[in-house]
Amino acid sequence: MTDTQTTLLTPEDLQPVTELASKTLEQLDRILLGRADLHRMVLVGILSRGHILLEGLPGLGKTALVKAIGDILRLDFNRIQFTPDLMPGDILGTHILQETGPGKREMVFQPGPVFTHILLADEINRASPKTQSALLETMQEHSVTLLGKTRRLPAPFFVLASQNPIELEGTYPLPEAQIDRFLFRLLVEDVSVDTLNDIISTRRRGEPPAPTWQMQAADLEKVFAAMERVFLPKPVSRYVARLVAATHPGEAAAPEAVRDYVLYGASPRAAIAIAEAARACAIIAGRPTVGFEDVRAVAGPVLNHRLILNYKARFEKLSPMAVVGSLLDGVPEAELGLPADMEIEEKSA
Repeated sequence: MTDTQTTLLTPEDLQPVTELASKTLEQLDRILLGRADLHRMVLVGILSRGHILLEGLPGLGKTALVKAIGDILRLDFNRIQFTPDLMPGDILGTHILQETGPGKREMVFQPGPVFTHILLADEINRASPKTQSALLETMQEHSVTLLGKTRRLPAPFFVLASQNPIELEGTYPLPEAQIDRFLFRLLVEDVSVDTLNDIISTRRRGEPPAPTWQMQAADLEKVFAAMERVFLPKPVSRYVARLVAATHPGEAAAPEAVRDYVLYGASPRAAIAIAEAARACAIIAGRPTVGFEDVRAVAGPVLNHRLILNYKARFEKLSPMAVVGSLLDGVPEAELGLPADMEIEEKSA
């Protein structure tokens, strides 16, 4: 535990931060209709400084959502349309031979669109695996290494990627190493009839309105600083650890659904992701301490893309979210086992 975490957030500390989060959600709900739950989870991901994978069919507003986040938070924003012929240099940048003086030429680095605060990787799974892998270092180390030189990306840095369902033609499944770097995978589903009616009644050509309020850079730093002071109690952290451990079919505490349908469980990065996202949930709710309900709220988006299901699950068309639901039902919040020094040994007769 760091020194900043030992100082709990006071009500005076929490109120302005919670108000900033509420204003951000109000703007998102006003700009994009009928997506309140999705907006909340995207904000949780941003406050956790994590990358987000948005999966859904084209035309559901994934790009508009990412643009709205950039506008409201006043962060630099770049968009890359991933296509089969996209090359790594189109993302990271490249060196160009330029004249720097009379008779002098040097290789000058031209930064790619990844040098921004928010990178929208649109339809990321339409690019080849070679191009997809160009984001591995940027997502983990927040840097780009070319020709032996490492360059840092602007801070904060987020990749918000949209992905078409892998059943569509012309898509390449993301490798597990890259999937694991996304904090959340959020499913963008169809909106209701009432929402569709509101869109066509109030939005000419479906164009969303501009935000009426924007967060200042100092305010965003204030929210990030408050995140560092959200307290994670030991019973809750233990619950997170037990949840992630139970995703492995060989674990004694793994529920029946995990043993039957999961081939490989989640990595330690999943436990870190749940803990950070739960802190963001607590901040948005105006609480200085993480509760079990925060863990349960974020467990699905964190784990649904990290569980590798077996052939039986695919044959029965079982979704990862269904397995996560069984996991949450099968792992109790309270640990019932007694510590080793409290166990009572049986006495032989």
